[in-house]
Amino acid sequence: MVNVGILGAAGYTGGELIRLLLNHPFVNIVFANSESNAGNKITDVHGGLIGETDMEFTAEMPFDEVDVVFFCFGHGKSEAFLKEHTIPEDVKIIDLAQDFRIAAPTHDYVYGLPEIHKGLISSCKHLANPGCFATCIQLGLLPLAKAGLLKHDVAVNAITGSTGAGQKPSATTHFSWRTDNMSIYKVFTHQHLHEICQSLNNISPADAPKVVDTLVEQPIEGDITVDFIPYRGDFSRGIFCTEVVKFDGEEGSATNPSAEQLAELYRTFYNDAAFTHYSDKALDLKQVVNTNKALVHVDKFGNKAVITSMIDNLLKGAVGQAVQNMNIMFSLDEKAGLNLKSSAF
Repeated sequence: MVNVGILGAAGYTGGELIRLLLNHPFVNIVFANSESNAGNKITDVHGGLIGETDMEFTAEMPFDEVDVVFFCFGHGKSEAFLKEHTIPEDVKIIDLAQDFRIAAPTHDYVYGLPEIHKGLISSCKHLANPGCFATCIQLGLLPLAKAGLLKHDVAVNAITGSTGAGQKPSATTHFSWRTDNMSIYKVFTHQHLHEICQSLNNISPADAPKVVDTLVEQPIEGDITVDFIPYRGDFSRGIFCTEVVKFDGEEGSATNPSAEQLAELYRTFYNDAAFTHYSDKALDLKQVVNTNKALVHVDKFGNKAVITSMIDNLLKGAVGQAVQNMNIMFSLDEKAGLNLKSSAF
């Protein structure tokens, strides 16, 4: 059994992580830490877990009793926490914040996107879990980047559910504002752009042919850029993304693949992926909500392709992928604890 500790367990990601790990066949939750809820039952905060656990939140952090600890903090808090606390060397860390996603000589965190870094993940001690938008957008573009087909700016539009903003209420998350409404935010400046461009440029054969499963100390500077417009959606969970890519040359050539060639490119790239699948049919968001799946579809229009990718932002975009990474780190079945089914309604 893998003994697990959870920090920041009272938020949306903490609740979803507890839900998954309670049903994981190879996991024992040792503690769920929340300073503000210490002594309260987990079900007092995460009501959906009534009948599934009698555990209480704790202010204690017995790191000597666990094999891995999940950081479910807000962005910036993981690095601050590590400056004030010591975690034993033999305890693995999976950080769901953005603090260590960009490669740097000051840390040893592996960027945990299993579709391209499974080898690194399997042997790492410290892992930076990718962001939700970043996961969805990368999975739509990585096959093209690997094939050297991203020669122009990529236009990306993606809409996310309200849970992506976290549990703390704000002016743009409460029900009366969000319902029957949508808006854009952080246009061209979203924080996930850094990790997206890091992966796309690192995997590009023209820039770095050896990057996959090779840890780099600094993100490679490259020519692939992403013009990203995020949208706030009128729903609770999920990310639906469209990406427009322009090709050069005649259709069917090496620089401008046909629709059939693009479909085969994606099928081949994700052939061994546990949760990412290419679909020949157009997608709708309900196909992935409440699952750890990522679905991708490509349409071709002359010298342009429109890629659709989608995930559940709390699962494949956060704790589902974190559990997937934990499974890889401990040599478990990659799908263990993640047998979640989508609903037709």
